[in-house]
Amino acid sequence: MSTSQVRHICALLLFTLLTIPVSFSQTRPRARDLGIPFEGTPGPFNSITDVKGVEVGYTTLISGGGKLVAGKGPVRTGVTAILPRGKDSFDQCFAAWFTLNGNGEMTGTTWIQESGFLEGPVMITNTHSVGVVRDAVIVWQMNHQGKTFQPWSLPVVAETWDGGLNDINGFHVRPEHVFQALDGAKSGAMREGNVGGGTGMVAHGFKGGTGTSSRKLDARSGAYTVGVLVQANYGRRSNLHIAGVPVGQEITDLMPGRGKFGDGSGSIIVVAATDAPLLPHQLKRMATRVALGIGIVGGRGENSSGDIFLAFSTANPGSARDSGITTVDMLPNDRINPLFNATVQATEEAIVNALVAAESMEGVNGNKVYALPHDRLMETMRKYNRIKR
Repeated sequence: MSTSQVRHICALLLFTLLTIPVSFSQTRPRARDLGIPFEGTPGPFNSITDVKGVEVGYTTLISGGGKLVAGKGPVRTGVTAILPRGKDSFDQCFAAWFTLNGNGEMTGTTWIQESGFLEGPVMITNTHSVGVVRDAVIVWQMNHQGKTFQPWSLPVVAETWDGGLNDINGFHVRPEHVFQALDGAKSGAMREGNVGGGTGMVAHGFKGGTGTSSRKLDARSGAYTVGVLVQANYGRRSNLHIAGVPVGQEITDLMPGRGKFGDGSGSIIVVAATDAPLLPHQLKRMATRVALGIGIVGGRGENSSGDIFLAFSTANPGSARDSGITTVDMLPNDRINPLFNATVQATEEAIVNALVAAESMEGVNGNKVYALPHDRLMETMRKYNRIKR
């Protein structure tokens, strides 16, 4: 075998390893595993996938190290796919969106606002890969929907910037990575931290990334479920609060070695799902409450941050069909407060789960971002009497 053939085989093996959708098994503890107290009752997986039908898939891309060479690496990025009714359903969902600060992007939102419907998956990636992800979603939909695919599509793709760790101008996210995230989407337990679109993200000066949580309402409130997924890449260290404790003021070292991290720049994307029968104007109200959960942790919607949120409901299947007059269910506004509260709680915990799950990462030009140290977090919690152990 020639040297060039060996190199070709090695390259193929490396590509395969780097682009396999990430396993849903969680290797690091979650915030509740550490004893951090949160209000509310989570669903069985404490995940957005607790909303029946919702599936999530990732493709994570990690390769190379050292000096930045545009187009070669280092690579620290990926794609996250959220399918409201799973990859085998093309039924639309009522939806709405809200932006706290608009220094970011979520495509397709103009039509969501106009029509009230989310017509496909929600994708999250890095800032400079929005275009390729958007185009790949259209191809994926055409291949899966066949004759039922409408002649135009406005995919929803959101982003946060990972250029502090990733060769963001190397355009390493390709259509096949989008297809893998969509085809690999599953329900059940999810992995968090350095996965999918959250791979190269930083939050409050610590390693950030992907996080999720859910809340199950009691029978008196309708027994509905609210699930949240975040891609956290925002916030100042000094503002970080966990379960009411000023963690960012207690852990002031372990700051990133190079680049602008933890200074308020960056963004956070939040997707909230529910099985409660909410109409678009009610989902808009739900999406705005996401900002309260971010504020509890320490987000301030700063000038350089893209804080963009989307909420959808899996209730009222078939509402978008052209079958004459459509009858839909709607939860009365007087009964919506428990859903607002659940959204705030799940958003707060999802962000903390992203921080707890993330691992330290070194990226372009040796830039290093440290994980939130669990032992020191617990010491701080005990200092403020938030946990006993």
